[in-house]
Amino acid sequence: MPQHIPLKDPSGDIRIFGARTVLSVLVVLVLLVSLLARYYDLQISNYEIYRTQSERNRVQLQPLPPKRGLIYDRNGVLLADNRPSHILSIVRERVDDLDATLDELQALVTISEADLENFQLKLQRRRPYEAVPLRFRLTEEERALLAVNRHRMPGVTVDAQLVRHYPYGELFSHAVGYVGRINEQEAQELDERNYRGTFHVGKVGVEKFYEDLLHGEVGYQNVETNAHGRVLRVLERYDPVPGGDITLHLDFGLQQTAFEALGEQRGAVVAIDPISGGVLAMVSTPGFDTNLFVNGISGADYSALRDSLDVPLFNRAVQGQYPPGSTIKPMMAMAGLQSGLVTPESTVADPGWYSLPGDSRRYRDWILKIRGTGHAARVDMHMAVAESCDVYFYDLARRLTIDRMHEYLSAYGLGSRTGVDTTNERPGVLPSTRWKRDAMNQPWYPGETLSAGIGQGYMLTTPMQLAVATSVLATRGEHRAPRLVRSIGGELQEAPLLGTVEATPEQWSAVQESMRAVVHSARGTARKIGEGIGYEMASKTGTAQVIGIAQGAIYVEAEVALRHRNHGLFIAYAPYEAPTIAVAVIVENGGGASAASPIARAVLDAWLVAEDELADG
Repeated sequence: MPQHIPLKDPSGDIRIFGARTVLSVLVVLVLLVSLLARYYDLQISNYEIYRTQSERNRVQLQPLPPKRGLIYDRNGVLLADNRPSHILSIVRERVDDLDATLDELQALVTISEADLENFQLKLQRRRPYEAVPLRFRLTEEERALLAVNRHRMPGVTVDAQLVRHYPYGELFSHAVGYVGRINEQEAQELDERNYRGTFHVGKVGVEKFYEDLLHGEVGYQNVETNAHGRVLRVLERYDPVPGGDITLHLDFGLQQTAFEALGEQRGAVVAIDPISGGVLAMVSTPGFDTNLFVNGISGADYSALRDSLDVPLFNRAVQGQYPPGSTIKPMMAMAGLQSGLVTPESTVADPGWYSLPGDSRRYRDWILKIRGTGHAARVDMHMAVAESCDVYFYDLARRLTIDRMHEYLSAYGLGSRTGVDTTNERPGVLPSTRWKRDAMNQPWYPGETLSAGIGQGYMLTTPMQLAVATSVLATRGEHRAPRLVRSIGGELQEAPLLGTVEATPEQWSAVQESMRAVVHSARGTARKIGEGIGYEMASKTGTAQVIGIAQGAIYVEAEVALRHRNHGLFIAYAPYEAPTIAVAVIVENGGGASAASPIARAVLDAWLVAEDELADG
C-alpha cells in the first residue's frame, strides 16, 4: 500500500518563518545599533573634530598681505611704488588632478619652467587650503581666458595684489635696491606667520636693509566659500598694518646728474651732506633695470647681467675696493701736522724721485716723466697737496711708519665699513704690520710704507669711504656714519657721530687751504675744472695704478690695454667756507684724475645751483 506524503508541513513552515523573523530582527537591531553608535560618534564623541572639518570646508582663514611702504627722495619724488598685478594661484585641496589642471592652464596661458619649479617648491611648504602662486603679472587677455574657463578648473584662482614697481629702475638700482620672490632659504629664515600671503622680500639695498619696516604686518579674514572655493561672504576681518614709508636723503636731480656725467664709463659717485651725514647721491655704473627682478628674472636676462664684463650687478659705491691714490694726501698731511713731524713751512728736496736711506732704488714722482725733474727744488706741504708731490709724501710716510699711518688714517673711516644703511658694504684695506702678518704671514717692508703713503700698494678704499673721509675734512674732524634714510614716517633720523679727528684750527686751515689750491691756483692739478666756476671748492686729485710698472719703465697709456689703465679719482667739498656737499668719484680705467674731476664739477654745480635757486625762491 503506497505511503502517504503530505503536501505541506505547517509546523515546519512556522519554525522556518520564526527563525527567519528572528534573524531579520537581529540584523535590523545590529544595523540600528551600529547606526546609533555611528551617530553617537559623529554627534557626541567626535562632534568638535567633525564640526571643525566641516567648517574648514566652508570657512577659510585667508591671510591679507600688508601694503609695502613707499620710498621717496628728499623732495618727495617716488622711487619705489606699488602697482596692482594679477596672480594665477592654485588651492591644492580643491584640485582633483593637479597634473591635468597644470596641463590645461599651460594651454591657456604661458607658464615657464621656472614658474613651475617655484610653484612646486612653494607647494611643499604651504598650509592647508592656502593658495600657491603659479604665474605673476597676467595680461588682460590671459585673465579673460582664465575667467571663461574657470568653471572647468576648480581650485584655480586669479587674485589682484600690489607688486613693487621702480619708476627709475636703473638710476637708483644700487641705492634703493629691489625686492624679489621669496626663495627657499629666505622662507626658512623669515617669520612664517607674518609673511603668509606675501611672495616678495627685499633682496639688496634699502629694500633689504629696512625690510622689517617696509614689509608691515599681515592681516587675516575668515570667509565662507562654496563647494568650488568661491568666496560667498566675509565673516570677520583683521586689517593688515601697512609698511612704513621712507624718505631718503638722495636727491633725484643730483642722482641723475651724476649718472649722466659718468655716462658709459664704469665707476661710482658718492655725494654726502657733511653736516647731517646724509647721502645725497650714490651712483654705480653701469646699472640695471630693477623691475626685472621683482617677479623673477628670466634666465637669459640674468645670464646677460651676470656674465657681463662690466658687472652691472656690482655696487661699486660700497663694494668696489680701489687704491685711493693721491686722494689720501690731505689726510697724510694732517697726520704729519698732528704728529709734529712737519709744519706747514717744512720742506723736502724734490729731484723727481725718492730713495730710502741705504737703498739705491728710486721711487719716482709722477711729474718726472713730464718735466724730467721734480715740482721744485724744495717742496712744502701746501705745494705737495696742490701739485700732488709724491716725493714729499714718500718722505712723510717713511717718518710716520706704517703703523702710525694706520692709526691716523683710521680716524677718517678708512679700513673699516662706514656703517651706511645698505647691504654688502666692504671694509677696504688700511694696511699695518699686524694686518700683513695676519693676512699673509709675511713681514712688512720699508718700501711698502712709501707706496702706502701715496695711496698705493695694499691700501684699498671704497668710494663711500672716500666720501666720508672728505666729509671729515670738510667739517674739521666730525666723523659720521653716512645715512641713506632721512626720515621714517616723517620722523627725522640722525647719522651717528662715530668720532672726531683732533687738530688745531691752524692745522685744519693749512690742510684745507692746500686743498683749495688744487683747483684755484695756477699750478693746481685740477685747475682746468675751475674755469668759469662761481664758487670755491677744496679738492684732491688721485690716480690709482691697476698694473705694476717695472723700475725704470715709463707708463704709456696708449700701449696699455683699456682695462689695465689707471683709475681716475677725485674728492672735493664745497662751498669752501661753508661746505654743504662732499663728493668722491672713481672712474675705472679712466687713465687718471682728469676723467673724474669733470664729473665732480658737474655734481657740485648741480647741487649748489639748486641750493641757490631754493634760497632765491
